[in-house]
Amino acid sequence: MKPELLDGIALTVPADALEHFEAALGAVCLAVSFFHDEANDLWDLHGVKERGASEPELTAALALAELLTGCSPPLTRGPVAAGGWLARTQAAFPEQQIGRRFVIRGTHIVAPPAAGRITLVLDAGLAFGSGEHHSTRGCLRALERMAHRRPARILDLGTGSGILAIAAAKLLHRPVLAGDIDARAVRVAAANAKLNGVAPRLRAIRTDGWDSPAIAEARPFDLVFANILARPLCAMARHLAQNLAPGGTAILAGLLTQQSAWVLAAHRRNGLVLERRIADGAWTTLVLRKPG
Repeated sequence: MKPELLDGIALTVPADALEHFEAALGAVCLAVSFFHDEANDLWDLHGVKERGASEPELTAALALAELLTGCSPPLTRGPVAAGGWLARTQAAFPEQQIGRRFVIRGTHIVAPPAAGRITLVLDAGLAFGSGEHHSTRGCLRALERMAHRRPARILDLGTGSGILAIAAAKLLHRPVLAGDIDARAVRVAAANAKLNGVAPRLRAIRTDGWDSPAIAEARPFDLVFANILARPLCAMARHLAQNLAPGGTAILAGLLTQQSAWVLAAHRRNGLVLERRIADGAWTTLVLRKPG
């Protein structure tokens, strides 16, 4: 019996094109990873998707990324054995201790969980947010400093795997609204909430940014996560400020360090103030506050 095959996709881009090409692959791939070639200051992107699936969508997404960046990187493609890819993914996803409070582990890990930490369990084979990304780690480090504030109304916008919403539900014991434009991400977030025992406190919804009746009903929020991309964050700065409660906190991520200044400027123009920056590798997480 021949092994099941997936389509493997690889390309290399400069830092200022990374977010667009990551988003392009993320729109159709089961998983996307990227690595920094520090010697050349380039980023290697790798994605896997179902064989022959979503080809028109991939072509359109890559064309848009090229249009927005002026960058046309050569694309390398080839078959990848599903079992081999999953084994490599699991091997590259060991238990990760983040900050002082959290530990992330894949479902493939059978050793007892780390004592004294909040355990977040995820399937290493799923895309969009398994904890190894610098932005996710920055958000979790920012979250652990929020425990004493006990925010009551929490939104995770662009939830992906649901990892940040699950962490907030576990740490703060509060209900969390988790939204994403991708219907597949919404299903994965709901499944991960059940896997982690927080399904009663986590509601996953499909939403295009702030345009959702569920968000309108639940606002204003005391805590908002937005681990997205720099340009959408800037575009939604006014909506974030309007939907954040006085004294509320916003944790913004998905930003390369060189992008953080203009993301911060967009939110300062809408009345938010910087509380702290969290740097991790080439990435920065911004923690903002709305004056009370």
